Amino acid sequence: MSREDALQRFLSEAGRDGWARRPLAGDASARRYERISGSTGSLILMDANPATCGSVQPFLDIRTHLFGLGFSAPALWAEDVEAGFLLLEDFGDALFAEVMARDPAQEHPLYRSAADLLARLHEKPLPQGMQPMTAEALAAMIAPAFEAYAPEHANRLPAAQAAFAEALKPVAEAPAVLALRDFHAENMVHLPGRKGDRQVGLLDFQDAFATHPAYDLVSMLQDARRDLSPGTEDAIIAHFAARTGTPEAAFRTAYALLGAQRNLRILGIFSRLAVTRGKPQYLALQPRVWRHLQADLAHPALARLRDILAPLPSPEVPA
Repeated sequence: MSREDALQRFLSEAGRDGWARRPLAGDASARRYERISGSTGSLILMDANPATCGSVQPFLDIRTHLFGLGFSAPALWAEDVEAGFLLLEDFGDALFAEVMARDPAQEHPLYRSAADLLARLHEKPLPQGMQPMTAEALAAMIAPAFEAYAPEHANRLPAAQAAFAEALKPVAEAPAVLALRDFHAENMVHLPGRKGDRQVGLLDFQDAFATHPAYDLVSMLQDARRDLSPGTEDAIIAHFAARTGTPEAAFRTAYALLGAQRNLRILGIFSRLAVTRGKPQYLALQPRVWRHLQADLAHPALARLRDILAPLPSPEVPA
């Protein structure tokens, strides 16, 4: 049976046979999304072929966790885990990135609401069985930068990983929280009809893991896809630290370390996407990621990492 035939059978069994289908913009993964519409409304179809995307079970597990805690994760209408098909609640098109592009005055309140969501999420227990990331595991994640972005400096990877592992020890020893990982303005939907932090609709969280509370704040405020207005990053960090009662200086150190780790990894992932998946558009985002990396490395606590990473080339701006 072809993939399309399997999809048609899934829709028929879910009672959505004959509904109109419209492709939606995808993400960096191999998953496909469609909006399907019928007489009773619309839903989002996730098509995640297990052969190329892996199982949808991690997405379902985190969705159940978030939904059960009262966050705006999409409701589940139908599933076929074996085939990789899901029918999910349609939050609409008001992505944070789109709302802020239309009305820049919305930037601060939207990011503040997302920071409040993180603060509440971090008060909750981790999903059952999820173990915190070790400093060594976080350090290992920078490998794509040396494998795909700057392979000519691959000999520096062991030293860089060792330095990251050492610097990240205090970060890994802090109480771990659930990090959604791809927590940024294109993965959040503004839902003004809801109350409080439930106004933040969550879209992409299947790669969630347990780590320091600064991780998702870095993901949101050091966005590879958009520039924030001057002062927004500092203001939201200060708000989050005050909201959670966290000493701000220590938090900013962890923020810089995780920012450097994350941005270095993203440089490699974007280079890999261009080569292995034919997605050169991600190369155009690398200069912004590089600027974030340099800002993180400027923190005094990252002096050793700054020296080790100094030979890495800045990205070329694609034509």
